[in-house]
Amino acid sequence: MAYTLFVVEIISAFILAATLLYRYGDCYRNHILVTVSVLIAWYFSFVIMFILPLDISSTVYRQCDNGTHPVTAATVTGTGNGSISTPTPDTQCQKPWSYVPDIVFPNLWRVVYWTSQCLTWLIMPMMQSYSKAGDFTVKGKLKSALVDNAIYYGSYLFICGILLIYIALKPGVYLDGPKIKAIASSASNTWGLFLLILLLGYSLVEVPRNLWNNSKKNYTLTYSYFKVAKLSTDKCEAEETVDDILECLNSVTAAVGPGHPLHSHVETIVQKLPIQLRDKLNSRSPPERPTPPSLKSLVNLHKKTIKALHVLQRTETQWGLMMERIFHLEDVASNSRSPDRRFQHTFHTPRPRLQRIFYPPIIEWYWECFLRQYFLKAMFVVTCILSAAVVWSELTFFCKKPVLSIFANIVLAAKSTYNYACIVSISTLVIGYMFYCAYSTVLKIRLLNLYYLAPHHQTNEYSLIFSGMMVCRLTPAMCLNFLSLVHMDSHVIKERVMETYYTQIMGHMDVLGIIAEGFNIYFPMLVVLLCLATYLSLGSRLLSLCGFQQFVGDDELTTDLVDEGREFVKREKRKRQRAEESLARRRDYSERFTNRRDEEHDNARTGLLNDVDSDYYVSPDRHSYQRDTFRPGVEDIEQRFGESALPSIRTEYDGRRRDKMTMPPKGLFDDV
Repeated sequence: MAYTLFVVEIISAFILAATLLYRYGDCYRNHILVTVSVLIAWYFSFVIMFILPLDISSTVYRQCDNGTHPVTAATVTGTGNGSISTPTPDTQCQKPWSYVPDIVFPNLWRVVYWTSQCLTWLIMPMMQSYSKAGDFTVKGKLKSALVDNAIYYGSYLFICGILLIYIALKPGVYLDGPKIKAIASSASNTWGLFLLILLLGYSLVEVPRNLWNNSKKNYTLTYSYFKVAKLSTDKCEAEETVDDILECLNSVTAAVGPGHPLHSHVETIVQKLPIQLRDKLNSRSPPERPTPPSLKSLVNLHKKTIKALHVLQRTETQWGLMMERIFHLEDVASNSRSPDRRFQHTFHTPRPRLQRIFYPPIIEWYWECFLRQYFLKAMFVVTCILSAAVVWSELTFFCKKPVLSIFANIVLAAKSTYNYACIVSISTLVIGYMFYCAYSTVLKIRLLNLYYLAPHHQTNEYSLIFSGMMVCRLTPAMCLNFLSLVHMDSHVIKERVMETYYTQIMGHMDVLGIIAEGFNIYFPMLVVLLCLATYLSLGSRLLSLCGFQQFVGDDELTTDLVDEGREFVKREKRKRQRAEESLARRRDYSERFTNRRDEEHDNARTGLLNDVDSDYYVSPDRHSYQRDTFRPGVEDIEQRFGESALPSIRTEYDGRRRDKMTMPPKGLFDDV
C-alpha cells in the first residue's frame, strides 16, 4: 500500500510522456535514437514533477520524526526560569500513507537527474548537430557535430576553468569528487534559473491574458487573421529559399553524371527532397555550361537543403493548422446566430464513431457557442490567482520571519495538521503550472523560429531534440526554485532544516558566495519587473517601433495585416470549395459510370454467348479504369490547389476506395 501512489505517479509520467510524443512526433519516420532520447528526456522531467511532491511530504514526516513536533496540545512543566512544552500522545507524528523507504528517493534522483543532465548537455546537442550536418559519412557528420559544438562547449569549459581556479586559490576550500559534482550541478541549475525567470516573467502574465482573449471570439478571429498574414511572409521566404536550392541542385545534377565520383552524394541530396519538389527539379531545363562542384560545396549545399526543408515543413504545417483554426472560428461565429442550435461545419471532416455518439452537433453547439467562453473565463481567474501567488512568493521567499511566501505558509499550515494530501496536491499544481508557463513560452519566441511542436505527428526531429533539451534544463532549476518558495532549502532561508533528498543529490554552491547568497536569492525578484513589462506590452510596442509587426491593437500596420490575412483565408476557402466541388463531380460521374456498366453487365448475362464473352473480357479493365480516372482527379486537385485543400477529401476518398475498388471475382470464365 505504501508504494501505490509512488507507482501510480511513475506510470502516469510515462503515459503522459509517451502520449505527447505520439501526438507530436512520428515514431515510424523519426530515427529510433531520436525517439528514445526524447522519450527519456520527457519522461524523466515528468518524473521529477510528479515525484518531488512525494519527496516533500516524506521530508515533512522525517522532520517531525526527528523531534520537531508541532505542539498543539501539550503539558507545560515549570523549570525555574521558564517552562518546557512536552508533546502529548495526540501530537505524535503521523506517517503519510504514500511514505516509501528512505533508500528509494536518493537512488531515483541520482538516476533521473544525472541521466537528464547527460542528455541535455552532452548527447542531445551532438544529436541535434548531427541531424543538420551536411556530410555524407558518419565520421564526417560526427566531426561536423563536434566542430559545431566547439564554441558551445568551449564557453562552458572556460567558465568552469575560471571557477576551478577561483576555488583552488580560495583558502580553506579543497576540491574532491562530491565538490566537483556540486559545482557542475549548481552551474547547470544557475543557468536554468536564469532562463526560467526570464520565461516566467513573460508567461505568468501572458497565459492568463491568452485565456481571457480566447474567450472573446472576435478578438481571437482577428488575431488569427494577423498571424496568418505574418505566417504568409515566412512561408514565401521558405519557398523562395527552397527554390534557390533547387536552382543550385539543377546545376549540380547537370554537371555530375552517373559516372562522376560525386554522383552518389548528389543522389543523397536529391533523395532528401519530397516527391513534388523532386518532380519540380526534374522539370527544370539544365544550364548550358554547368560547373562541376567540389565536395566541400556539396556538403554546404546538403546542410542548406536540410535546414531549408525543415523551415518549409514547419511553415507549411503552421499554415495548415492555422487555416483549420480560422475555419473553425468562422464556423463558431456563424453558428452562434443559428436558431436550430446544431453546429454546422463549412468543410465536412469525417469523425470517429465514438466522437459522433458522445459529441453530436447539439452538444458541440452548446460547448463552442455558449459554455466554452465561460470555462475560459473561469480558467482565467484561476491562473490569475496562481500567477499572483507565484510572483509574490518569488519576491518574499527569502524572508523567514515573518513567513511571507504564500506557498510556504500553506505547507507550514499543512505540516501542523499532518495534511500530506494537501502538500502533495498544492505542490503538484504549482510545479505543473510553472512548468506549463515556462515551456509553453519557449517555442513561441521569435528568435527560436526554427523550432515548432506541431500536433498530428508533424514535428520534425530537430524540434523534438530541442524540446527534450529544454525540459531537461528547465525542470531541475524550476523544482529547486519551488523548494525555495516553500522554505525547504536551508541555503536560501539561512536556517538549518531537514532538506529533501532531491536537494541533497543536487548539492549547493557553497564555494561561491556571490551565487549562493546573491544570484539565487535576488535574481528571482526581477520577475515582477518582467511581468510588469509584459502586462504593459512594452516589448511588443518596442518591436513594433523597430519595424517588426506586432499585434498592438488599432495600429494602422496591424489593421492592414488583419485585412491581408482575411483575404488569404478567403482565397484558401474558395480553393478548398473548388477542390471539393471538383472531387464531387468526379465522384458522381464515376458512380453513374459504375451503375451504367453494372446494368449492361446484368443485361449481358442474359444475352447471347458473344455478348457475354465480350462483356466478361472487358470487366477486368472496368475496375482499372475507375482507379486510373478517379485517382488522377485527386492528384490534379493537389497540383492545382495544393495539399492544404485535401485533408478531409483524402480521408473520404480512402474510405470510398476501400469499399468500391475490389478485385475481379474468381472463376471469371466458368460460365463460358
